[in-house]
Amino acid sequence: MPHLTHRLVAGPAGRIHLVEQGTGPLVLLLHGFPESWYSWRHQLPVLAAAGYRAVAVDVRGYGRSSRPEAVAAYRMTELVADNSAVVEALGERSAVVVGHDWGATIAAHSALLRPEVFHAVALLSVPYTPPGGPRPSEVFAGIGGEEEFYVSYFQEPGRAEREIEPDVRGWLAGFYAALSADSMPLAADPHFVAPGGRLRDRFPTDRLPAWLTEDDLDVYAGEFERTGLTGALNRYRAMDRDWKDLAAYAGAPIRQPSLFLGGALDASTTWLSDAIDAFPTTLPGLHAAHLLDGCGHWIQQERPEEVGRHLTEWLGSVASGR
Repeated sequence: MPHLTHRLVAGPAGRIHLVEQGTGPLVLLLHGFPESWYSWRHQLPVLAAAGYRAVAVDVRGYGRSSRPEAVAAYRMTELVADNSAVVEALGERSAVVVGHDWGATIAAHSALLRPEVFHAVALLSVPYTPPGGPRPSEVFAGIGGEEEFYVSYFQEPGRAEREIEPDVRGWLAGFYAALSADSMPLAADPHFVAPGGRLRDRFPTDRLPAWLTEDDLDVYAGEFERTGLTGALNRYRAMDRDWKDLAAYAGAPIRQPSLFLGGALDASTTWLSDAIDAFPTTLPGLHAAHLLDGCGHWIQQERPEEVGRHLTEWLGSVASGR
């Protein structure tokens, strides 16, 4: 893709890889699992053309960014520190932060913990839920009955790696297809593992989603074949540490200007519908919440034009700062 600048900047854990395009107010783009900066390939030129400095980051543990070994290195407070370091390294004092999937949760907590740096926040697919409540691992262990919820499956060190790493490309293809509107399975839920089974047992194996080309899949697979999956999966394994670290913020709202975009067919929006209903309390600065009909989880790749339009319309009122 032309006009993209790749660079490495210093972060608390080592290097942070980012890709930028355009000039103007800084917009930081954070991907989710299992993705990379490449998830924002459609939005980078759109935001640049609209007059913004769009910067897509490889989150710690992914791509060319550093991959510390300790699970504790993937705590939310550490990832927020990475984002603040990126803003400083780019010579800026503040930024709008936009995130998808895990990136949405990281973006939300960046705004919560560092409001002086992140003056507006957009969340894609995963709504904001304030810190607090029961211990996460206990909550996830109680979901699914005889079957195992995927988060619990991911939290056991080494287990998901043993499933994924012998066939990274095939596993990613199935995972992306399982959560895409045009290819998701209609019967067994791919978020659960049957006793003695694997998560991929319920993935589609005969099709790619329309948004994913073979070349796109090569990019994602190539990165994870090089790095392995442990750094990415350690985010799930750090959730109980977040629960302790963020106890002082229990129930805290995010007051900066905000935007939410979700897919109507995405489990992240249907399961967390109560969190969306609570936005008047948890996101009092919310500009708008849009659920895109017929859209699954990979919203900025399934619906790039709509996501670009909603982001640029919203950014017009917030990107210049307070």
